[in-house]
Amino acid sequence: MGYPLDPELAAALALLADVDLSDLAAARAAQAAELAAATAGVDTRGVAVREVLAPGRAAGDPKVPLRVYTPEGRRGPLPAVYGVHGGGFVLGSPDVDHEFSLRLARELAAVVVAVDYRLAPEHRYPAPLDDVYAGFLWLGEHAAALGVDPGRIALWGDSAGAGLAAGAALLLRDLGEPMPCHLHLHSPALDDRLATGSARVFTDTPVWNRRNAHLSWEAYLGPGVRGGAHVPGYAAPARARRLAGLPPTFVAVMEFDPLRDEGVAFAEALRAAGVPTEVRLYPGTFHGCAAVAHSGVARRINADALAALRAGLAT
Repeated sequence: MGYPLDPELAAALALLADVDLSDLAAARAAQAAELAAATAGVDTRGVAVREVLAPGRAAGDPKVPLRVYTPEGRRGPLPAVYGVHGGGFVLGSPDVDHEFSLRLARELAAVVVAVDYRLAPEHRYPAPLDDVYAGFLWLGEHAAALGVDPGRIALWGDSAGAGLAAGAALLLRDLGEPMPCHLHLHSPALDDRLATGSARVFTDTPVWNRRNAHLSWEAYLGPGVRGGAHVPGYAAPARARRLAGLPPTFVAVMEFDPLRDEGVAFAEALRAAGVPTEVRLYPGTFHGCAAVAHSGVARRINADALAALRAGLAT
């Protein structure tokens, strides 16, 4: 199917690698090589970057690796952004968002903490969510040592990471833990049922399509679980029955993305529950198009994200 993509994005398609989750080992190897090349020469001046280990959620859980970005020469307490990378629950690490995390630290004068959660299918739900939850608690508990204002911590996620961020926010609310002041969901994966209009129609969209979405949910939930009656809202937040009490939320969706309509529906459900919510739909775009950094639409997407996070952290 042909899609009326933004001309700059269409011109860059040949340079973007296809994502094929049917051969996960190959997909992981290709991504690792790509990220190694992309991060090798990244300028980290002005930001101190270090790796730490947080306790797992439960006794016996492995430590959770976190990458901490601290802007240098800034007087605290500073706001903080807790970041959850994408990758269909099966790919990725904080390296995926390394440049963006550096940009957040510099431009928002914020401490950024990126979580390296366990990946499916080796670690199915709830292991990745437990890691995201545990890392967020660590950030709040170590706010003073990090020079962070515990009342100004935003929770940010991309794609599957946005689904994990939303699930973590639900879990934090229900367990009476401190909440983020802002929830930021970029192209969120929220609904395992894949029954929305965009999920049904966009079978051959660039970068991400219905088949990949199906495989990612199968990996995360386990074979035969996706679309069933007993998938909890923490795993697939579109299924959550109660959304009241979540923090003010920003949702960004791409026009030609199987995940588009579930993001819009989630935003509408948040508004109906009384949660202040802003949703942005970017015409002519596809899932992951912000990687085409030189394009005008990618610059707009990233500028809007920064503005929304800045506003959310100011509350």
